[in-house]
Formats: sequence, structure tokens, C-alpha cells
Amino acid sequence: MEPTTTRPPYDPEVAAALAMMDANGALQSLTLESIDAMRAAQQETYDSIDDFDDLDRVDLTIPGYEGAQLTVSVFRPPGHTGDGPGVLYIHGGGMIGGNRFTGLATVLPWVKEHGAVVVTVDYRLAPEHPDPYPVEDCYAALLWLAEHAGDCGIDADRLLIAGASAGGGLAAGTALLSRDRQGPRLIGQMLQCPMLDDRDQTRSSAQFEGLGVWDRESNCTGWTALLGSRKGTAEVSVYAAPGRSRDLSGLPPTFLDVASAEVFRDEVVAYATQIWADGGVAELHVWPGGTHGWEGLAPQGRMARQAMDARDRWIARLLER
Repeated sequence: MEPTTTRPPYDPEVAAALAMMDANGALQSLTLESIDAMRAAQQETYDSIDDFDDLDRVDLTIPGYEGAQLTVSVFRPPGHTGDGPGVLYIHGGGMIGGNRFTGLATVLPWVKEHGAVVVTVDYRLAPEHPDPYPVEDCYAALLWLAEHAGDCGIDADRLLIAGASAGGGLAAGTALLSRDRQGPRLIGQMLQCPMLDDRDQTRSSAQFEGLGVWDRESNCTGWTALLGSRKGTAEVSVYAAPGRSRDLSGLPPTFLDVASAEVFRDEVVAYATQIWADGGVAELHVWPGGTHGWEGLAPQGRMARQAMDARDRWIARLLER
């Protein structure tokens, strides 16, 4: 695709945050060689869960893909009794970073507000564990959650999946696996700025090469770590790259959001469009002027508050059915 300099403008608050990051040298594209340094830096910047230390939490070891041992954390309301809705949360990090607490502050409020039980999993990361390990680990966690729903205080008929960025892509892949293997029935999936397509052929990918958070080169690095030489070829499954699927029928109601000024914009819009074309239910939000993960850069801004409100309203409607 020919490069272009025509692109949507950044929201002023987002632009200011990006300028500050750039001045501090924090907007460098990620390469395969810089993955270790990125992981080391992340250890100091994982989202704090201190605001939710009044929740009951237990850490467990569960079986993953091919019998591996995975760690999950289960968050419940204090003194939780009965069976509430269950949320499997899958963290972001470009398939190559993050841990089960990354971005968790997005979903933990549902524990207090809706009596939900949130289970978050440390799936194995690429490139040490390339496809299919990450998505198969996530599916193994879903199977475990469905099997142990009662032990966790979860209604097995009210399971949903949520994830952001790479976690959104893995959540989408896990939902497809569950559909195709007749696995646990999900009542919904929330895909925040999901990483869906390895082919790097969209207009938005070309527009944000070397610009913003998680630019085109960083995205190519993440997919290459996951897929190796298969990236961009016919050898990639729809479970690894759900944006390749031409059949999105039979999926649960889906919430998708993305920013207008990021690499993932076009693939997310295309995914929602395919769900509608296949007779499904999807709610799509394209936030004007945001970069990838923009609400973390300007969390007190009006648009960030609106995005959180849209997600919370969707969850409330889903759980009140």
C-alpha cells in the first residue's frame, strides 16, 4: 500500500499527551530486539489495583494448553454469596508483554457494580510461546472457568469475555474457538481496540506508520513474534487473527471500540461490519482523535469518561437481560 500523509487529526488532549511522550523518548517503535527492554520497563508501570483492595482475591494455578500451568486471579465482591456473572479478562500487550493485571482497572469496577466475578489469566507470551499457545491458553482458561463456575461463585449460564488490544484479539479468537468446538456459551464479548489482523493491509495501518502509540512497525513486530514466517500468509488461522474470518455468525453480542487515529481502526470497523453481515449483534464506537489506548493518556478528559460510560452501559444492559 502506498504511504499517505493524510490522516485524521488527534484530539487536542491526546495530542498534548503524545507530544510529552515524544519529548521523553517514549514513542519509539517496538522491534523484536527491544522486546526484553519493553518488558523490563513494564514491570514498573503495570496498572495499580490498589483502588480495589477491598475485593476478595485468590490466585490459583490451572491447566493451560498441553497441560502447562497457568496462573489466574479471581476477584469477587467481599462476602460474595450466590452465583453472579463471570468475566474472563484477557490482558493486552501486543502478544509479547503485559501480565494478568495489565488494564485490569477497566473491568474490576464490574465486581462492585454488578456482583460479577472477574477471572484474569497469565497466558503465555510470544515469541517464546508463539501461536497457538496464547489463544489456546485463553481457551483453556475459559474451559476451566466454565467447569469451576460454581466453586468461583459464578452462574455458568452468564459467562462473558473481555480484553483490550492483544487481549481483545485473543478474546475474539477464544470466542471463535468456543463457537466452533461447541465450548462454553458466552453471553457477550467486549473487545476494546482489539488486535485482529496480521496482514497489515488497511488504510489506517499506512496512516499511522511511525505515529502514535503502537504504530505500524510495533504492530508488525507483535504479529511477527506471534506468527514468525507465517505472518501475512495463508497459513494463519482465524483463531490467531480473527480479522481473517469470513464467518462471524453464531457469536455472542459484541461491544467493540477503537480510536479514529490508530492502526487498528479499519480492522475493527471491518470486524463489526462482518458481524452485522452475518446476522449478529454488535455495538461499535470509533472515538475521534484518539491514539491506541488514548484513554490512558488523558484519563480525565471528556472523551475518556464517555468511553468508560459507553462500556459500562453496555455491560449493564447485557447483565440486566
